[in-house]
Amino acid sequence: MPRYLRWTAAVAAAVLITGCGSGSADSGTDDDGKGRSGASVSAPPRGDTPGLPASLTGQKLAWSRCKGVSAPGGDWQCATLRAPLDWSQPGGETIGIALIRSKASGDRRIGSLLFNFGGPGGSGVSTLPAYASVVSTLHERYDLVSWDPRGVGRSEGIRCRSDQAIKAAETIDATPDDAAEEKAYLDDAIAFGKGCAKAAGKLLPHVSTIDTARDMDLMRQVLGDRTMHYFGISYGTEVGGVYAHLFPKNVGRMVLDAVVDPTADSLGQAKNQTRGFQRALDNYLTSTGQDPEQGTRKIADLLKRIDAKPLPTSSGRELTQTLALTGIVLPLYSRESWPTLTSALQAAKGGDGSELLRLADGYNNRDARGHYGTASHSQRVISCLDEKQRPQVRQVKQLLPEFEQISPVFGDYLGWDTAGWCHDWPVPGQVDHAEVSAPGAAPVLLVGNTGDPATPYEGARRMADALGKGVGVELTWKGEGHGAYGSGSTCVDSAVNAYLLNGTVPRDGKVCS
Repeated sequence: MPRYLRWTAAVAAAVLITGCGSGSADSGTDDDGKGRSGASVSAPPRGDTPGLPASLTGQKLAWSRCKGVSAPGGDWQCATLRAPLDWSQPGGETIGIALIRSKASGDRRIGSLLFNFGGPGGSGVSTLPAYASVVSTLHERYDLVSWDPRGVGRSEGIRCRSDQAIKAAETIDATPDDAAEEKAYLDDAIAFGKGCAKAAGKLLPHVSTIDTARDMDLMRQVLGDRTMHYFGISYGTEVGGVYAHLFPKNVGRMVLDAVVDPTADSLGQAKNQTRGFQRALDNYLTSTGQDPEQGTRKIADLLKRIDAKPLPTSSGRELTQTLALTGIVLPLYSRESWPTLTSALQAAKGGDGSELLRLADGYNNRDARGHYGTASHSQRVISCLDEKQRPQVRQVKQLLPEFEQISPVFGDYLGWDTAGWCHDWPVPGQVDHAEVSAPGAAPVLLVGNTGDPATPYEGARRMADALGKGVGVELTWKGEGHGAYGSGSTCVDSAVNAYLLNGTVPRDGKVCS
């Protein structure tokens, strides 16, 4: 069961469609060989996390050529940062955080620019090399740096179930129509949570967004940067906002693109995204000459027929309603993919689900051999630790008409998702919504896209308000797709580059058409 909220695969998909400060060779862990740091404590400057052992703040990263990473060119380096497993016990057990970097290509280096591409659950180590061409101008003056957040990929990545179990779960109806389907849906959610608890062990309660923000500030110190220069996309904007709240005095130049609404709880996020995807679908239908309302109804009727009778595909697998909806979602992340959606819908209406299934497989990180990636596992582990609100089935059933009124195509799925996503999760959630107030922080540039399906553009204004007066600066692009920078707007790219390279803050409320 994929979740569309704050999904990073779309960033990688957009890259495909449109196209590590110096360290010594020292391993830098300074521990006893078992991941436990020494007891000596440094006296950190103002803004740093107090009480961190010197073995953490003074560690030297052993940068070396990346292994097992698709990184064009020979200038990409990887290293492992040691960070506390439990940030309430900074002198205790540590875990490894995988980093990747490419040093600034020019002579006028500003410092490190950290990237988080969203998710949660997205691998920065895998994504940054593919994204480097988009930020080549920034690369001239910044070391490009990213990482796999804790619980993701090479940073103690969590796999909650086998490929066979994932494939079997794809047959479960994510929009239950009767008591038997409802039971299967919730039983699967419970089974997934148990699998995550078994796989993650003691890491499970320590993979929150707050934990990741604290990891970031340790990275800043170890990389040798006085302030944090940061580029966050999608869920990465929430990470940036939480960092600014925790470390306002350490904020340098920070860009948040495709901004998550920090004021919304899990139900609010689901409603926001239902509106966002319906808005993107309306824009897509209009571009094909269709009336949005009529076109939406046709797609909703198609999904109902597939729910009753899944479509055959050339692979021998069946296209279920949930897989079909996932296949529709992916092309909405980028306007360049809209013709692909047209072709896939036409084929499905003719009884062939092959094209929609291929799109769904791309979204679900399933390769030709039937192997699935684990980004969605990490996504669920992180978001369920973050989210204190756990809507119950009875409550969600009462809200389904509201979701379906917002979108006859996406409403039912995203409504049910709020009940199933963290159902009977093994650990409690931490917050009702992200806390991002950051009085005294340097200006943070927020980029909103009016056609963004996954993070509707209203989130940028709400993030600006939540960060506080004089901190959040909003830049709006009247475009399509998920995110704005590098999407074809010279206006957006120029404003972001001027801010990151020269410190030039654009006028709050500036609009790029």
